[in-house]
Amino acid sequence: MAQVDGFRPVNPMEENHLKTLRESGLKVLFATHVLSGAERGISKKFGGVYPVEIIANTLRMLGQGTKVCVEVGTMALDGRLIPKNEQIIAVGGTGKGADTAVVMVPAHAAEIMDTKIDEIICKPKLS
Repeated sequence: MAQVDGFRPVNPMEENHLKTLRESGLKVLFATHVLSGAERGISKKFGGVYPVEIIANTLRMLGQGTKVCVEVGTMALDGRLIPKNEQIIAVGGTGKGADTAVVMVPAHAAEIMDTKIDEIICKPKLS
């Protein structure tokens, strides 16, 4: 997860890795987490649970990677790295690595409930 310095996400990658990715024609986006960020700050400040936290925890019922897939799809769309209303494959996981892949049509953060998960390609068994 990228650390946030003010409002600008910090690059958590080694510069040589980032350079290699970009030279290969890949676009790289560093952004705040869609299903955390401001909502978590509000819940810490005022107590309670808010709608975006409910969405995040519901997705975690399918595994942390499923939640991450929705986040990265939304962040890529909001960051203009992918076109709107097109099916993508999103890959997610935890700090231990990627373990989940879904076929989805992401929606912008402001329209998060329009996100469609069409297929779960793989995910770990939850214990």
